[in-house]
Amino acid sequence: MHSLPVVTHPNDILRTVSEPISDADLLDPKTQEMIDDLIETMNVENGIGIAAPQVGEHVRIVIIETKNGPEVFVNPKIISRSERMVKSEEGCLSVPGVHGFVERHKTVKVKAKNRDGEPLRVKADHMLSIVLQHEIDHLDGILFIDKAYKIIKGDSDSAI
Repeated sequence: MHSLPVVTHPNDILRTVSEPISDADLLDPKTQEMIDDLIETMNVENGIGIAAPQVGEHVRIVIIETKNGPEVFVNPKIISRSERMVKSEEGCLSVPGVHGFVERHKTVKVKAKNRDGEPLRVKADHMLSIVLQHEIDHLDGILFIDKAYKIIKGDSDSAI
């Protein structure tokens, strides 16, 4: 495993929509190594989530630190959202030195595949819901600063 350099804003790489990854490509050893590298990068950078575009890879893969350790979401898609919204303070590995307040759906249901290509369905609330929305936004070329209703420059402990 290797820690990879994190692409930072402003960089057009972060604004590119990522492509779905096929099962065959997912199971390729190079992709599996990239997933390991994403996990290592997230850990080295003290993040709680990371998306492939943040290291310059335009595939729909995100990693999220859960209570059970890092979880891999391949081709994640939000299939339902709660009407109720919550306000969260967010930061981002790709937008260092900035944090902001974003309104997100309190609960989301996500379908995806795990790193072995097996289907996943997750009903997420609270922090997991926020992180999933944040990371899936990365796959669509969207940064939290695009959605923030208040941005603050300076250090924060809320890097996603």
